Amino acid sequence: MLDRREMMKRAGFAALATGFGSFRALALDTVTLPIGNGERPLVKYPQKRTMIGLTSRPPQLETPFSVFNEGPITPNNAFFVRYHLADVPLNIDPDKFTLEIKGKVDRPLKLSLKDIKKLKAKYFRCVDTFDLEGWLDVFTEDAVLEDWGRVFRGRDGVTSWNRTDNIGKQAHFDLVGIEETDDPNQVIATLTVSGGGFNGTGPMTFTFRDGRIARLVISPT
Repeated sequence: MLDRREMMKRAGFAALATGFGSFRALALDTVTLPIGNGERPLVKYPQKRTMIGLTSRPPQLETPFSVFNEGPITPNNAFFVRYHLADVPLNIDPDKFTLEIKGKVDRPLKLSLKDIKKLKAKYFRCVDTFDLEGWLDVFTEDAVLEDWGRVFRGRDGVTSWNRTDNIGKQAHFDLVGIEETDDPNQVIATLTVSGGGFNGTGPMTFTFRDGRIARLVISPT
C-alpha cells in the first residue's frame, strides 16, 4: 500500500510531467507547509533548483524556506514562479524580449533586455543591501565620480563619497527611465533617490569600461 508521501510524489510527477509540454519536471519528495492540507511535492524544472510545486498547469512554483537563510537576495534559479498564460514559451528572442511594468504603479516602465543589462543592476542592489565591498567593486580603479560639480577620483574618492552621500546615508533608488546615448558604453538613468541624504529625482550618467563604471556623473534635477 502506498503511503501519503509516496502518493504525493507520484501524483506530483504525473501532473508536472504532463502539464508542462516538452519540459519535464521531476518530483523528488514532498514538503509540508505550515497550513492546512499543506503537503506539496518538491519538483525540479529546467534552469531551476529544487522548488515547491503548487500547481502544474499553469506552473506555479514556490521558493523553499531554506533559500531565505542563504542571504538577502533570492537567486534567479530559486525565485518563485507565477505563470498565468495557457502556453509556456519554449523559445525567447532576446532582441525582442521586454519587461513591462504597468497597472497600478506611479510610473509605467518598459525595458528591453539590452536596457536591463546596461543599467548594471549590481550597483543598485549593493546600495539597497548596504554591501560596501560589492558596491566598490562595480567601479574601475581609476573611476571618476562627479556629484553636482564635486569630483571624486579613484577607489578612495568614490569610497569617501559613498560614506557621506550614498550607502552611508542609506540611499535607495527607484528607476524612472533609461536613455541611450551615441556612446555605446554610456547610458543615462533617471532615478528617484530617497534616504537620509538627498531626496529627489534626477539623471545619473554611467560610462562603462570592461564591465565596470569608469565615470558616473550625477546632475542637478
